[in-house]
Amino acid sequence: MTMSQSSGETLARPVGAGRSRIPVPEGGPLPGLSKVPQVTALFWGVKVLTTGMGETASDYLGRTLGPIPAGSLGLAGLAALLILQFRTTRYRPWIYWSAIVMVSVFGTMAADVVHVIAGIPYTVSVIAFSAGLAAILTAWYATEGTLSIHSVRTRRRETFYWATVLATFALGTAVGDLTAGTLHWGYLPSALLFTALIAVPALSGRFLGLNAVAAFWWAYVLTRPLGASFADWMGVSTARGGLGWGTGPVTLALIVPIVLLVGYLAISHKDTPAGRPAKDATA
Repeated sequence: MTMSQSSGETLARPVGAGRSRIPVPEGGPLPGLSKVPQVTALFWGVKVLTTGMGETASDYLGRTLGPIPAGSLGLAGLAALLILQFRTTRYRPWIYWSAIVMVSVFGTMAADVVHVIAGIPYTVSVIAFSAGLAAILTAWYATEGTLSIHSVRTRRRETFYWATVLATFALGTAVGDLTAGTLHWGYLPSALLFTALIAVPALSGRFLGLNAVAAFWWAYVLTRPLGASFADWMGVSTARGGLGWGTGPVTLALIVPIVLLVGYLAISHKDTPAGRPAKDATA
């Protein structure tokens, strides 16, 4: 069992014999097609890149504009992209991944505000964000009977999905800052730690029978501190244990592969959800 192949096959109540004849659940019907991409190697690659870019972009904007203007800009961008995502009737790579980028940026800002402005330790933040994520997942499963991203076919499930995504980014940011800062492990050691840890859910699913949906969300949370730790290591000064490239240049450098990969996905339809015409996914 792998995360990319079967994350939609477990922790779900049966909804029908075939994917093309799925009954429309409650909560605001969509056209019966998933609005999130298939989980492939490219999915994980783009996801890690967006986490790193969101980290350095948030830091750059916060230092350049100030916390409040940067936070307002991040919230406005997130709201605009989520409105576009909710209004579309199918998975559109450019809209979906742009929304993920803004979640990454704003999720970083939210975690930083809790620590820097409110003065709450990262240890407390990690516990609080973990509890929040657990509450969202519990409510999602209690309401819908599934946590599979391939079941996102109603407005209500889509709302649960994006709430979960935002919570994972905030939690992942706090975890990364906890290891690098509070525990004084540094950015590169933290990045290497999360590189090793992200293999655990995949190996557990393959050899220990870990539920594929649980493995997916476990890995999803870890992509955040993984990408952010590497990005911070590249961006922060040498005095802080980084390479000193600067958060602005690192942000721009990460935007390039994100744009190229999302463009490739939009053209190739490699991550187009099954059961729908690929030609409809290019927008």
